[in-house]
Amino acid sequence: MNRVLVVDDHSLVRAGISLLLEHQDDMEPVGQAGTAAEAVRLTAELAPDIVLLDVTLPGGSGLECLPELLLASPGVKVLMLSMHEDASYVRAALSAGAAGYVLKDAAYEELVDAIRKVADGQSYVAPALGAKLAVQVDPSTDDELSEREREVLALLARGYTNQEIAARLFVSVRTVESHRAHILNKLRLSTRADLVNYALESGLLRPDAEGQP
Repeated sequence: MNRVLVVDDHSLVRAGISLLLEHQDDMEPVGQAGTAAEAVRLTAELAPDIVLLDVTLPGGSGLECLPELLLASPGVKVLMLSMHEDASYVRAALSAGAAGYVLKDAAYEELVDAIRKVADGQSYVAPALGAKLAVQVDPSTDDELSEREREVLALLARGYTNQEIAARLFVSVRTVESHRAHILNKLRLSTRADLVNYALESGLLRPDAEGQP
């Protein structure tokens, strides 16, 4: 029996997915979480086999809390659930340790199939994203951050949340999440600690200025 923790910021989505899983002979929904902090806490308490993790969450994105989930319950497999079809999100999630990535507009049959494959030790990426991942980006431009990405990176390294960065830059939280995913992908990094180290080494963040606006 595959024990699944459902993490999404919308209660109706959590309830709908949990109801779907209850009708599968080999799956059992063991809990629901609506924030990144709840996801980490319940993963540690319940030790589920699978965490179905939304990318966009209040209090920190799914990408940000993914490393914490893996530490909270060694052996847990994380399947990302997202509305984002940008290949950068997929690469960032997989490099951070996710076992798979499924889109929110997927049919229920695809979601169930993705959970089973991840439970069996396979990786899963939504078919619609396969072609995008296969495209090779020119390495001469892939690693170059835009001015806005450098600005977002500096704020992330100083500890600002996605919501705080969005407010400071007058953009949406989703835009900040998109920039963060692109940064992680371009720099081949996976955690906030990696971002801090890179910002220090590249001069974007001075040790005596850390935490300052």
